[in-house]
Amino acid sequence: MRITLPTLEGKFLRRYKRFFADVELDDGNVVVAHCPNTGSLKGCLEPGRRAVLRDTQDDKRKLRYVFQAIQVGDHLVNVDTALPNSAMFEWVSARMVPELAGYDQVRREVAYGENSRIDLLLERASGERCFVEIKNTTYSIGDTAAFPDARTERGLKHLGELARVVERGQRAVQFYFVSRDDVARFRPADEIDPEYAAALRRVAHRGVEVLAYSVAVAPRSLKLSRRLEVEL
Repeated sequence: MRITLPTLEGKFLRRYKRFFADVELDDGNVVVAHCPNTGSLKGCLEPGRRAVLRDTQDDKRKLRYVFQAIQVGDHLVNVDTALPNSAMFEWVSARMVPELAGYDQVRREVAYGENSRIDLLLERASGERCFVEIKNTTYSIGDTAAFPDARTERGLKHLGELARVVERGQRAVQFYFVSRDDVARFRPADEIDPEYAAALRRVAHRGVEVLAYSVAVAPRSLKLSRRLEVEL
């Protein structure tokens, strides 16, 4: 997936009030960027790290720049939760994810369940459907990616919705979009949200499929990397 808007880089200074990030650009100017991630971004936000901003080129916005990625070690980590769904729509439509290939139509943000919207709905002409919930994942412990990085009632609700899809005889997939390429496996973050971790194991036992892929992040692109081992 290509990032079509211009990007610029600088030094991350701080995040505050959840949605604001101060970044010192290479020319020395400090800008306030919108942080579109509601999670804690645990392990990512060390001051002084290299940061990538996206320029919306819209001066009417309260915050023109979007905090898109931050460097952790030798790799960039995508922190923009708006990008994974667009990337997945592109990749699944192009049949680049083998486990989600073979469907005739891919739709985004389709209403289902109890006031929910599924991130991707895959459909065959025969009527078979696959419901795909996507979770952006930035947290890691060593070479293991983990989700969530903060307690998530919304994520818990989504697991319940997926389980009900399976009960109705349809396919449901919880897909973890691991926004970094320095990990080898994925697991639920019991130490952060034990209730979510227990629910993930429970719905997996009931038939919800759990997939995790790492993603190579660059300032102007996201590239699907490889399927990760899932440890439940």
